[in-house]
Amino acid sequence: MITAQNEIGSDFDAHSTADDVLTDLDLTGKLAVVTGGYSGLGLETTRALTKAGARVVVPARRPAVAQEALSDVEGVEVDELDLADLDSVRSFAGRFLASDRPIDFMIDNAGIMACPETRVGPGWEAQFATNHLGHFALVNRLWPAIASEGARVVSVSSRGHHFSGIRWDDLHWQHGYDKWQAYGQAKTANVLFAVHLDRLGREQGVRAFALHPGGILTPLLRHIPKEEVVANGWYDEDGNPIPQDGFKTPEEGAATQVWAATSPQLAGLGGIYLEDCRIADPAPAYDEATDITDRVGVNKWAIDPEQAAHLWTISSELTGVDAFA
Repeated sequence: MITAQNEIGSDFDAHSTADDVLTDLDLTGKLAVVTGGYSGLGLETTRALTKAGARVVVPARRPAVAQEALSDVEGVEVDELDLADLDSVRSFAGRFLASDRPIDFMIDNAGIMACPETRVGPGWEAQFATNHLGHFALVNRLWPAIASEGARVVSVSSRGHHFSGIRWDDLHWQHGYDKWQAYGQAKTANVLFAVHLDRLGREQGVRAFALHPGGILTPLLRHIPKEEVVANGWYDEDGNPIPQDGFKTPEEGAATQVWAATSPQLAGLGGIYLEDCRIADPAPAYDEATDITDRVGVNKWAIDPEQAAHLWTISSELTGVDAFA
């Protein structure tokens, strides 16, 4: 049964932290995989899950950096993974599956944002390749462990999905590149991935969710030039963050993805988009002049089941993997 984008009532809100979400939950014996779980929201997610008793596997493009960042966190193991490299995805998945462990929570948290035009693999645009295709391949290759005991898969999207739907005629921006629209397409893909994965996986007990974590100043901004972050009022000229109305702390930003992975309130649900530890409403109608920061809810192009199925087919063809084929 497809879950509607209707609020069900939540015990938490925009200011809840990941620790708040897990206050009454004991995750002892559970295993989570958190991509990018050593920086920004991923780090706070890893900290919260381990404090609640879970063991967390952190796939990292820079394992040494991840080990250092997680040196004070118990119950973590780090392994190498570059989401932009399908051989690396295959190798990581093979090593994990060889451990013969089920995954309880798969949190696709890693990503890049608004980077200069970059090509990876066979010429793929880097944001679409890293944020979407890498996670698509990873989840499909890890499927035996994900389906073993009916995991939840959490796809971390963004309000940025409002910037662009899927550019079906030019997925990899061969005819002109816009870094923010490319980011928007990748974030829309993250939502569509969850929509179709939930449809395919629910008979095996796997449910999938996508979400907007909120506005947070994290290392995700690393590709944005200094003059741009200063002009946007995010940092001052000396590189110090400027408090923002409506922005969250990293601990608050991690809450929705932790809630998606663990909340009993979401039992039996899936294929939906969340924000502020609640099921988001469909986005209201707006004109193109509306500022992105004012856009709330989920755009209809991101939860269209036909588009979700089409993207799945294309992603399978591009990556050469499909656990349901």
